[in-house]
Amino acid sequence: MGRDVEDREFTREDRTRYRAKVRRCLDVLARMLTTHDFSVNVPHIGIEIEFNLVDDDGRPALRNQEALDAIADEDFQTELGLFNVEINVPPRPLTGDGLAVLEEDLRGDLNGAQGKAATIGTHLLMIGILPTLDESHMTTEAISPNPRYKLLSDEILKARGEDIAISIDGVDRLETTTDTIMPEAACTSTQLHLQVEPDDFAPAWNASQAIAGVQLALGANSPLLLGRQLWHETRIALFDQSTDTRSDELKAQGVRPRVWFGEKWITSVFDLFEENVKYFPALLPIVEDEDPVAEVEAGRIPSLAELNLHNGTIYRWNRPIYDVSDGFPHLRVENRVLPAGPTVVDTLANAALYYGLVRALVRAERPLWSQLSFQAAQENFYAGAREGIDAQLFWPGLGTVPATELVLRRLLPMAHDGLRGAGVEDALRERLLGVVEQRCLTGRNGATWLIEEFGHRRKSGQDRAEALRATTKAYQERMHANEPVHSWGHD
Repeated sequence: MGRDVEDREFTREDRTRYRAKVRRCLDVLARMLTTHDFSVNVPHIGIEIEFNLVDDDGRPALRNQEALDAIADEDFQTELGLFNVEINVPPRPLTGDGLAVLEEDLRGDLNGAQGKAATIGTHLLMIGILPTLDESHMTTEAISPNPRYKLLSDEILKARGEDIAISIDGVDRLETTTDTIMPEAACTSTQLHLQVEPDDFAPAWNASQAIAGVQLALGANSPLLLGRQLWHETRIALFDQSTDTRSDELKAQGVRPRVWFGEKWITSVFDLFEENVKYFPALLPIVEDEDPVAEVEAGRIPSLAELNLHNGTIYRWNRPIYDVSDGFPHLRVENRVLPAGPTVVDTLANAALYYGLVRALVRAERPLWSQLSFQAAQENFYAGAREGIDAQLFWPGLGTVPATELVLRRLLPMAHDGLRGAGVEDALRERLLGVVEQRCLTGRNGATWLIEEFGHRRKSGQDRAEALRATTKAYQERMHANEPVHSWGHD
């Protein structure tokens, strides 16, 4: 959710000053992209994962601060809901055994945190949407005490001017309203970071957008929300709607949503930051003392704090990141498409597919985005979210084909080439992409397993609430066993 802020009231003057400062930061970024060295000798990759906390019965545990006190690891931090925590795994180079080191670090951190959290009766669950959530967890009382979260919720509702309506169709239908952004806390994700050179940013972002539908189709893990079976990756629709600052009238006028796929391919990272400034009013207009122009003219690297804070309140599925590390500026693509889970090995398999495909597409002789319309990429994105592994996706040269066929015939070989070109160890590449291959061959991912398990328990006579709880417990057991989801059976 970004950096901490203090609870406060914003004035009209705050918003005017902030707009001017954000535009000043944007001008400085444009200048820096032509005058500063953003190069990286060894590009790094990184992973952030959001977890749900559950009690011994598989129900939400609203105890994230107590759990964090028990875990006592700075890699873990709070998230929006009291039943959420997040881990930031230290970045690693992609080359060699980098993915294996990330996997080992993540598994070790998860095991250690789980053991400590269990001492107070809480458990970490890596899943897109927790099946046992109910309406009582979608209130302001379930927001983490960090002032940033309530402030952000209040500002989104103020900008909207009315309660937020949630409407999602699937096998069942969900219709509800809320006076808080807490439904967003139900959406727990995996965020993949890819450090890139400025010249490679636009191709890497375009590639990420082009394969987002594929990522969702194979990685869907959020079919159940508030007792209803909805999209295979319901998290997409829920996040879209729960942070929407637009009334129906503003939607009709074509005002852009803050949870945004985008509207066109880009030619520079600057395009995205410029869109942020042009289209989106501030939610948290906090002005820092740093003058970015003075910093640059003094030979220092500015933090561009206002530009970054503004960027953090615009929820692109592939977000641009400007950061400073060890005194040097760098750029990253933050891929926010995937849900959390089901297991660590599945998470790294998803990461291997993403990093391999992006590298292959960036280096292709003819850019994919010169053959694929942006609208088709967006339609693939929502098809993957709705239908999951059964989705039909459009791809240049193939037409509309099953997602599994597209991956097996065309994309897995590309991902292998991309990882091989990045210097990833052969055995590691084959193991992780082999998990993706088996998911396609079996037709099983997290969403299909959850749907089958829940359906099985309902048919066995369990009522809806008990079936959701038992499904969650069965999922929890398999998640910690760390066998890939395609191999999961049913109790």
